[in-house]
Amino acid sequence: MGLMLFPGDDDVASPDVSWSYAGFGMFRKWLAQVEGFTLAGMDGFGGDRQWSSVSTTLAPLLNHPDDEGDLTPTQCAAMLPRLEEILGRHEPDAGDPLLRRRIEDVSALVTVLRICVDKDVELVFG
Repeated sequence: MGLMLFPGDDDVASPDVSWSYAGFGMFRKWLAQVEGFTLAGMDGFGGDRQWSSVSTTLAPLLNHPDDEGDLTPTQCAAMLPRLEEILGRHEPDAGDPLLRRRIEDVSALVTVLRICVDKDVELVFG
């Protein structure tokens, strides 16, 4: 069992991105590190730091329930530039399979978010 993020466009041919729940947790932990903070220190993840103290457009993704809900097209549009910047700065290293996997995940997520923005539909967590 795992988690899938997909456009809420009712098009079964639309791309999606999926992880195991543990894999999604590791992906979010990595994104938080890229953004300069530790996810474990955040409220809802074992810490007491409030999300309002973090300045990142990725907060809606990082601080979202794993298995339900959605993000609005506006939230998707706000996250796209930062995720694209991360893609540009972190070239996959053939010698680092974990980094390569994270970059592949970011790339897949960018593809899905672009569809959400272009079609003006939500990003569904399912």
